[in-house]
Amino acid sequence: MAKAKHYGLILAGGRGTRFWPRSRRARAKQVLDFFGAGSLIQQTVRRLEPVLAPERIWVLTNEHLRAEIVRQLPRVPKRQILAEPVQRNTAPAIGLAAHILHSLDPDAVMGVFPADHYITRPARFLRLVRPAFRAAAGGKIVVLGIEPRWPESGYGYIEFAPGFQPGSTAPVPALSFHEKPDPEAAQQFLEAGCFCWNAGMFFGRAATFLDALRRYLPKTAALLSGLPAFSSPRFSARLKEIFPRCENISLDYAVIEKAGNVFGLAADNIGWNDVGSWNAVYELQRPDSHGNAVRGEALFELSSGNYIDAQGKLVALLGVNNLVVVDTPDALLVADRGRAQQVGDIVKWLEKQKRSDLL
Repeated sequence: MAKAKHYGLILAGGRGTRFWPRSRRARAKQVLDFFGAGSLIQQTVRRLEPVLAPERIWVLTNEHLRAEIVRQLPRVPKRQILAEPVQRNTAPAIGLAAHILHSLDPDAVMGVFPADHYITRPARFLRLVRPAFRAAAGGKIVVLGIEPRWPESGYGYIEFAPGFQPGSTAPVPALSFHEKPDPEAAQQFLEAGCFCWNAGMFFGRAATFLDALRRYLPKTAALLSGLPAFSSPRFSARLKEIFPRCENISLDYAVIEKAGNVFGLAADNIGWNDVGSWNAVYELQRPDSHGNAVRGEALFELSSGNYIDAQGKLVALLGVNNLVVVDTPDALLVADRGRAQQVGDIVKWLEKQKRSDLL
């Protein structure tokens, strides 16, 4: 059952540029349905419901996405779906939510969750969320790590105290944090057995987060403290003045790597995936005997390892391998699956060309 003092903050401000052309400013990754089970943000709220009722969920997004998220999450109170005036990374975002929640409930305990992750075993995930909230209520900052399955150099890593056990519900000290390592260091982390991927999920009392910001990010903390009460008619206007002046920095860099009261829980196999590219979507599909996966209708001849997202028309592939093909009414992407992480570069080019019609 949901606890009276527990709240969830869902961070949903990203643009998902690596999912162009399906992902656009007003229809970004987190509001897309890749797997036929609802959008990623809808799945995030749904899997939290056993511990957090919708009325205890808060969402931070951007002005382009807010209307769509309001539409997709009708059970979450509309006033709790906020648009940041500008993007300022996770430290100001979490600080803003902590300021609001602390003003409404001085005993508030927050869990912070990305809107765009995919978890196939939600019950195993919740086995860790509950003790994370309990530890956070006692004054700890708790991070949730993911047991690494390969030496991934695209994720940050958390070093846990020796003897930790993935899946254990007893938080252990987090000793150090390492941003995206080179492949050699990632292999060493995997072999060491005491490192986990950093999934960007944090738990803490609102007051604990605010105290940490005052200590480690005093400029941003002072700006946020100048906001009027959330119920004030001046709140929105004042937020537009203050938020752009906050430092653009992640909570990891600003607070987590410096604070001494950080503990962690390591998830075992919860089926976690950060859905970071079209290749990740492909890997979560059930391909045919030749490794082809499709959303829509496709014909494959002498072709293997391809992912097709082109609903409403037949796509025929002949003699090609390991492609991503994504079709929308105004744009078509054809890419090597091995270069799926570089799709965001296309969006950068479109921005330089001022092609707002395709953004």
